[in-house]
Amino acid sequence: MRLFHTSDWHLGQNLHGQERDFEHACFLTWLLARLAERQPDVLLIAGDIFDTVNPPVKAQERLYDFIVNAHEQQPLLTIVMIAGNHDSGSRIELPAPLMRRLRTHALGRVMWLNDGVLDAERLLLPLPDANGDIKAWCLALPFLRPAEVTGPTLGDDYLRGIGRVHELLIEAANLKRQPGQALIAISHAHMAGGSVSEDSERSLIIGNAEALPASLFGPSITYVALGHLHKPQRVNGEERIRYSGSPIPLSFSEIGYQHQILEINCDGDTLTSVEPCLIPRAVNLQRLGPAPLADLLVQLKSLPDIDLLADPDRQPWLEVRVRLDEPQPDLRNQIETALQGKAVRLVRIGAEYAGKGSADGSDGEAGLIELDQLTPQELFSRAWQDNFGSEVDEQTLTDFATLLREVQQESEQP
Repeated sequence: MRLFHTSDWHLGQNLHGQERDFEHACFLTWLLARLAERQPDVLLIAGDIFDTVNPPVKAQERLYDFIVNAHEQQPLLTIVMIAGNHDSGSRIELPAPLMRRLRTHALGRVMWLNDGVLDAERLLLPLPDANGDIKAWCLALPFLRPAEVTGPTLGDDYLRGIGRVHELLIEAANLKRQPGQALIAISHAHMAGGSVSEDSERSLIIGNAEALPASLFGPSITYVALGHLHKPQRVNGEERIRYSGSPIPLSFSEIGYQHQILEINCDGDTLTSVEPCLIPRAVNLQRLGPAPLADLLVQLKSLPDIDLLADPDRQPWLEVRVRLDEPQPDLRNQIETALQGKAVRLVRIGAEYAGKGSADGSDGEAGLIELDQLTPQELFSRAWQDNFGSEVDEQTLTDFATLLREVQQESEQP
């Protein structure tokens, strides 16, 4: 059996106010071509399909046009997609009855039966090959929110609730599968040891307190297709537990990532290979600086001129980071003037001001940090420091994280 693993599409995402629809369209066109070429039995999409819980209409059209095109091109392809922390679980599931006719399964929530038993049947999906024979079972684990795994009958421990769902689903899968059938898990979570981007992934955790251990996925699981972290990586070096990463760079911190999908091949319940398929980058991200303004203006003027025959949608996104001794009121005007006629699209200017030296006597720098560069936890910690003159304690941070999750959950209702 052959499977494709992808995640974190973030359809509808904006880069500092600039929409990325062209880049997503290029990726989906490329993915359709790869499906036609490699003919996998299954496509796994491991969450954060959309960038927000209320995605723009164009982003939704991209997803559903892709599903229809993939089915028309390859009628025997099975698609499994789950909700991530950026998605609304109920929105992802809303068109599920229609999508099942296209061999597409959409899972956004876990549910419990009246007697407090996990409804495992809806999370266990048969994966047939081209002949219609069930070669594997998919354990679909969307992003688990506190309200889904805690409560009067489930207990108050969020991590324990997540672990319990995994244990119950794996137990049910082992009872259901026949000898030789693989178990393929798809999950949207932060695994302990995973490498996080600087400013792209919405934090699921405080420190590492809520990162999940890889031991949740025992040896009976042939492969674990993960979403949430944008950098492609193995978890704890295990070949069978992988993040595919995002298909496009979602922030300037991801310039150096090798964006990819993963091709997984299984022989019975044995994993035989995991091969990356590199995704061509439709639009480059370019960063200049940090450097003094005079040096940057020279660099900007040396950038390539606009080619009138070239596609303007392919012009790179540009971030300029300027090192200043004091504020420059006309900073943006100077930079935009230097960029006139240049084949780039300026999306951000960051200013850094020279510091007065650090505590150890070395020269330091203090960056001008914008609000969108700070997580809610960092903002809370700074406000606490300003108001009380001391660092916030771990228990207060944990309480704040609980409140933040509750607010996010309320806002994510469609």
